[in-house]
Amino acid sequence: MNKVKVLSIALLAVVSASQAQDLNQAKKAIDGEQFESAKKILKSIINAKPTNGTADFYLGNVYLLQNNSDSAKVFYQKGLAGSEGARLNNIGLGLIDLDNGNTTGAEEKFALATKDLKKKDIEELIYIGRAYTISTKPDYKKALEYLNKAKLVNPEDAQLNLAFGNAYFGDKNQNEAYSAYRKAYNTDNTLIRAKMQLGVLLKGAKAYTEAIKAFDEVIAINGTYGPVYRELAETYYLWGRNEPSKYRIYVEKALTNYEKYLSLTDYSISSRMRHADFLVLAGEYKALEVEANKMVELDKVNPRIMRYLGYSAYQNGNYDVAIKSLENFVSVPTNKVIGLDYQTLGFAKIKKAVSEDGKTIDNALFDSAVLDIKKSAEMDANGLAINISEVGKKLYEQKAYKQAAAIYEIAVANKESKNYVLDNFYLGNCIYFDNTRKDVVKPDVVALQKADLAYGAVIEASPKTQDAYLYRARTNSLMENDAMTIKYYDDFVRVVTEKGPEELAKPATVKKMVESYNTSAASYANSDKAKAIEYFNKTLAIDPTNEYALNSIKALK
Repeated sequence: MNKVKVLSIALLAVVSASQAQDLNQAKKAIDGEQFESAKKILKSIINAKPTNGTADFYLGNVYLLQNNSDSAKVFYQKGLAGSEGARLNNIGLGLIDLDNGNTTGAEEKFALATKDLKKKDIEELIYIGRAYTISTKPDYKKALEYLNKAKLVNPEDAQLNLAFGNAYFGDKNQNEAYSAYRKAYNTDNTLIRAKMQLGVLLKGAKAYTEAIKAFDEVIAINGTYGPVYRELAETYYLWGRNEPSKYRIYVEKALTNYEKYLSLTDYSISSRMRHADFLVLAGEYKALEVEANKMVELDKVNPRIMRYLGYSAYQNGNYDVAIKSLENFVSVPTNKVIGLDYQTLGFAKIKKAVSEDGKTIDNALFDSAVLDIKKSAEMDANGLAINISEVGKKLYEQKAYKQAAAIYEIAVANKESKNYVLDNFYLGNCIYFDNTRKDVVKPDVVALQKADLAYGAVIEASPKTQDAYLYRARTNSLMENDAMTIKYYDDFVRVVTEKGPEELAKPATVKKMVESYNTSAASYANSDKAKAIEYFNKTLAIDPTNEYALNSIKALK
């Protein structure tokens, strides 16, 4: 019996050692962003020992990294009843609370994780620090608070210093982040992520040459470490954005490195989605369409794939597919919809609603597009402003003035936009030209008042923009507002005169000044003949043969 007991204990020790080895392999796979491999290993551990709470915790972490919080929660809750590592699962559940904005719930769960903690235990403190760092609603100061508690116990711990580096990086303390990453790697030179993060810091500082050199050093140590190729890809992309003349060269390098990243991270759906996000960023929509269709084959129900199909279809001119895909995506309440989703949907509807020559318009579809674009602007006013301006300009060039005005009204609602002044000018012009069409029976005074305000915004921001006065005068003339018509024509003349002889000598300027004087004179004709004659004489001073002025003076006398 004693021999049997000894053999049983020995066997348990072998099983335990095997599971520990498997758990280390899973950790390595997670760090290498080989999430499907990690899940396979962890599920194997759990099948062998269902009460392994530590494996449940790590499996929950993988699902959370893949943006699947529901599955993560299932394993965290299961892990709470584990015979080992149970308390770690409170941290996972706390992280989900943080993401949902429930800081009180998170703190309660973190308190459970650290209750009766032994003096030498720091793993829980490190994971809580990480939770505050990687949450979608991070609190870096709180992260550092927990990490400093662990530091009192073991300041040399490599994982602790890696966590410090990430928290400092998030808190925009580059110097402390650099020191922490360097210390982590010097303490444990197998912790390749810490060395990679030194390059990430350089990338963030726009020191692209140095960043690439740092990443190449990582590759020299471990050429199969997938995440470093992703960082290389993102660095080349950013470098290309900062050097437009070399953009194409650097983007090609970025795409090559991202393919390498995919090849080393098991081509899982999550890796492909991250790749798809990068393709959106780089504007590589042909490649995105290929990737999206591959993802459909892997996972026909994942909603984010509809986003990628929608984006790529829009950019590649397949507007029906774009509309269908994005309407499916934004209609699901549980999807994390962003402003770009609604904006792209709206733009696709505009492309379908307005013919290329601007003469045929599906008004119902266009109105639906405007609602989508308004939603996008409410969600991300600054980030998407330039796109709205560009679509407005395209409609303006198509002479779809009424539709262009609807888009520019959305654009000018954002006073922080870099295009605010120009957008107001185009808004005014759209309304003015829409009211001077040959088929207009009676000008739309309400719309023209919006144009007047738009030109006023331009003048306030840029008082030397002479055409803003000119078009404001024309707009008031359409509204039969004689006093304001004369005022803004006078302002136009004043501004061009202040610019000096060179501006006054331009044929286009002379023509506009003649318009200013003649229109103002006509406005005075019924109320003040002397003023009318005075303005007509100003016309003749710069255009002595102007028939309208000559004939009008004769009639007035």
